Amino acid sequence: MAEIEDTSHHHSKKFKSLTKSAKRKTSRPKADSYFMKLALVVSERATCRRHSVGAIIVKDKIILATGYNGAPKGSKDCLELGCLRDEMKIPSGERNEICRAVHAEQNAIIQAAGGFADVSGAIMYCTHSPCNVCAKMMANAGISEVVVFEKYADQQFKKLFKELGIKIRYMKQPTLSIDFFE
Repeated sequence: MAEIEDTSHHHSKKFKSLTKSAKRKTSRPKADSYFMKLALVVSERATCRRHSVGAIIVKDKIILATGYNGAPKGSKDCLELGCLRDEMKIPSGERNEICRAVHAEQNAIIQAAGGFADVSGAIMYCTHSPCNVCAKMMANAGISEVVVFEKYADQQFKKLFKELGIKIRYMKQPTLSIDFFE
């Protein structure tokens, strides 16, 4: 196993996060696990103090766009300014318009549009289920399926998805290790 030095503390601590095994030479992760693990990596860029959310849009097993929740380009984010929703004691899933952040799903759709990617019929892998606003954007973008492992507090999307035939699939969180071989 590869050892990586963690220098985030004043003393150094070693931990194992990458594994080498013979198993990797004969198998590979299923597509769902692979794409969801990538969504988790994307979520590391989030600037929200409440949730780290990552999303990727995939069509024909090709990644078209990624997104994470964070403030609009060029503006100050919650890591710098603090969480306005926490200050106002607003529960998760309510009054999303007060949040500074653009949601991960919205950022992925915006990124795809900026690159002129056709996302109709695509699958969105997202760490969390969508809020109602994101669900409406997904519908208009033509996303046909959404795969998640966490349930966000706002569950209003279910009615819209059912009406429009957008599939929602829940999976277990993928393993947080990376198996590789040289």
